[in-house]
Formats: sequence, C-alpha cells, structure tokens
Amino acid sequence: MNIYGKYFSQEHEMFRQGLKDFLAKEVIPHIDQWEEERKTPREIWKKMGEMGYLGLNYPEEYGGMDADFFYSVVFMEEIAKCYSGGFTIAPLVMQYMSTPYIFKYGSEHLKKKYLSKTISGEWVSCIAITEPGAGSDAANIQTKAIRQGDHYIVNGSKTFITNAFYGDYLVTVVKTNPEAGVNGVSLLVIDRNAEGVSARKLKKLGWHASDTAELNFDDVKVPVENLIGEEGQGFYYLMGGLQLERLAGAVSGVAGCESALDYALKYMGERKAFGRTINKFQVLRHRVAQLATEIESAKAFTYHLCELHGNGDYCVKECSMAKLLVSELSDKVMYQCLQFFGGYGYMEEYKIARMFRDSRILTIGGGSSEIMREIISKMVIDEKQYEAARLSEEMPVSANGNGHSNDEGQFDKIYHIIEKNATKARALGNTLKFNLDGQYIHVNGKGDANSVAKMNEDAECTITVSEDDFMALLKGQLNPMTAMMSGKIKIDGNMGVAMKLQTLMS
Repeated sequence: MNIYGKYFSQEHEMFRQGLKDFLAKEVIPHIDQWEEERKTPREIWKKMGEMGYLGLNYPEEYGGMDADFFYSVVFMEEIAKCYSGGFTIAPLVMQYMSTPYIFKYGSEHLKKKYLSKTISGEWVSCIAITEPGAGSDAANIQTKAIRQGDHYIVNGSKTFITNAFYGDYLVTVVKTNPEAGVNGVSLLVIDRNAEGVSARKLKKLGWHASDTAELNFDDVKVPVENLIGEEGQGFYYLMGGLQLERLAGAVSGVAGCESALDYALKYMGERKAFGRTINKFQVLRHRVAQLATEIESAKAFTYHLCELHGNGDYCVKECSMAKLLVSELSDKVMYQCLQFFGGYGYMEEYKIARMFRDSRILTIGGGSSEIMREIISKMVIDEKQYEAARLSEEMPVSANGNGHSNDEGQFDKIYHIIEKNATKARALGNTLKFNLDGQYIHVNGKGDANSVAKMNEDAECTITVSEDDFMALLKGQLNPMTAMMSGKIKIDGNMGVAMKLQTLMS
C-alpha cells in the first residue's frame, strides 16, 4: 500500500515514469562528463523545454503545462536522483527560484519576453541576491539602481549566483532608494549580455556541473519596463518567493537522501567482510534503520507542506522548518552513507563522494541553517507574523506596465485595503473607526454587510495608529500584540470590537 497515494494520482506516476525514461536517456549517461567539464550543455534545457518540464505550473499561454504542484514534486524528486547536485540546481533555479517573480508580479511584457523563453528552454535564468557583503541579510544589499529618465543605472556586484555565467538574464535584487531600508529594495530583470555586465566563473567544492559566477554591474542601463512589480516592494516579494525556494530545496533534498541510501544499500548487499555482506552487521543495519526513519519522517512533513503550497497557503515557519530539517539531515545521510563504503567512499569513481560534496551547500544556500533557526524562533517566541506580498487592487499597476504608481497616497492605499477586506468579511455587528495620523476611516458593520467611509463619526471602538505602523502590520513586519504593548496602537472603547480587527487586515 502506498501511503502517499493521497498526493499522487495514476497520472502523476505516468509522468514520473516518462521523466525517468527521459533522464535515463538524456542525462544520467552524461553526468560524469558534465561534472568533469564543470558545465551542463544548454541543449539539455531545450530538450526539457520541448517535453514541457520547465513550465509545469505555468499557464499554457506562456508555454506551460498548467499542472498541479505535485507534478513539480515529481520533477524535483527525479532530477535529484541523477547523482549530481550541480545538474539538479540549474532547472530548480529556472523554474522555482527566478521566474516565479516574473510570473507573479511582472508585466505582460516581461512574461512574454522572458518567462516564455525560459519555459521553452531557449533562455536560462537566475536569481541574483547574494553580494560579497550581504548574503542571508537581503535587506542590506548594496547594488544600486538609480532611475534616470526611462532607464535605471545599475552599479554593484553579486556573488555565488547559479546560472549566471552561461545564463541569459538575471532577476536582480537592487536598491532603487538606498535611504529607504527594506522599502527601497526592488527587483529588475537585467540581460546578461547588457553593456556593463561582467561575470567570473567560480570554482566550487561541489555542484561541479552547475555554473556559478560572480557578477559586476558598471553603469548598466536597464529599461524601466524591466522593473518587476512595484518599486520598493522587492523585499516583500522575496520573502514570499523564498518559501518556494526553500520548499524546493526540501523536496529535492529528501529525494537526494533516498537516492544516497539506495545507492549505499546496493553496495552493502555486494560488499563482503569477514565472510558475509556488510548489510548483515547489526551496527550498520541499525544505522540504516535510523536513517530510513528520519528520511521517511522528513518526506511526510515535506509532502504535507507541498499540499499546503499547492492550495495557496503561505507557510513561512513550516517551509523554514523543512529547509532546516532536510538540509541538516542530508549532511548526516551523506556522511554516514559514505562511511558504509569505507575507503571506496573517498574515491571519485564512487558517486557517494560527489553526493557528499554536493550536499554541503544545502545548509548554506537559500538561507543558512542559522537564518532558518532565527526565522523560526521569531515566529515561535516573538510571535512574528509574515504575510504574502502581492500586486493588489489597492496598489494599481501604472499604464506603462511597470507596476509602479505615484498617484495614490498611503492613506488612500490603506482605505482601499480596508474597504476591500471589509466587503469580503462577515458583518462586524459593531462600528469601528481608524484614526490614521488625523485622517479617519469609519467601518459600519451593523447591517447585513460592512460599509466603509472616509469620515470622522462616533464609533464603539477607535483605533489610533500611524499610517506607517498600519502598513507594517499589513506586511507582517509588526506584530499586533507587540504594537499594542509598545503603544504604537491605541484602543479607545469596546475592546471586543478591536479583537475583530484581523478580519479587516487579511
């Protein structure tokens, strides 16, 4: 009985078999050569694009398959079993780490120009976040993009960027307003061959088949239309996108653990010592039992998160837990599996040596284990909340398609957010008023539905908060309880009405 039948249909398994056959023919026979050459040929992405493997969850209008997320789970699992982390990471970056920002927040121009060609395998994409002085601290990036007319002028550098040497374009994290902190971070699509962009390929401990580079931007002119979404919203887009990146890391990491253990078990069934195969020695058997148990537990948790993600849930804490759990487990599995091989495990001709090297980056890339623990501790101990960023109706896209508008003030944005959420929410049964820096929003929830108006009228409860703090609450940067305790939110009147505030903020 397959206990994971609730996640995978017969169609999923047919897709899995077809993908296995493709990889057995087009990839696995060439992995050792690609590792030796330290380069995966671009032709394989075109072949994968033709098969529909690079746009599984994207709409058909851009060349995608419009499939459910568990097709991606199958894809991530099978490419992780090719004995090369370098090969595995390249399509993961393309499909789950860079193009999602263009699809979710980009204009139609960006989708048609960049997303479609990545799905077809014609173009290779990457996500450029890390800098020599800013890795996990994405808010502290120094690469600047200063607008001059209809272009941004980009200066700065990035490092450890996968797909950046042979790739075609970079989804790049920049500071469009260096004085605004996280609110000055934006995302730009930069062509790899644009004048002023240079790259140096890096030599790595593992992931030899992948291309990792250091980038430099020297007065690079980038059209304003290459801005993804809204200027100043890049940090919040990243916070959402990184959850998928970490989930992808967990899925592929678990599959890599399974692959390593299967590889080790095959060897243990053939290798003899003291007159019997080494899989008969109790100490090794029990070690295998422990590893198998931990892998299976991590797999079940990861599948659960994949289901939540497929349903549209935003699981910051859980995805961070999965990334932490699986990446740490991967190092343990690879270490102990290599030990099963004895001296042969230290030889490059055995794939476990490569798997051991490739695993080490997992606790660093996509947010280190230390950062994962800090995110989790903030949510568990400090009750920090995170909300998904999105291009919203209350923050309209401008006519030029770049998603940035200066026509609407912050108070009006807040009003439209409250109006939209109040319309969707059940009638409060009370009246509520917001005092936002001397401007008022009144919610009357005594009828069949909530009505919202910009007026200063008596209400059963008045909430006084600054516009900036209210926006921070919406974005999950400020915890409501912490805000009340610190005096950033003041409540006058019926506290029971204030407890209904969450329905107007989500």
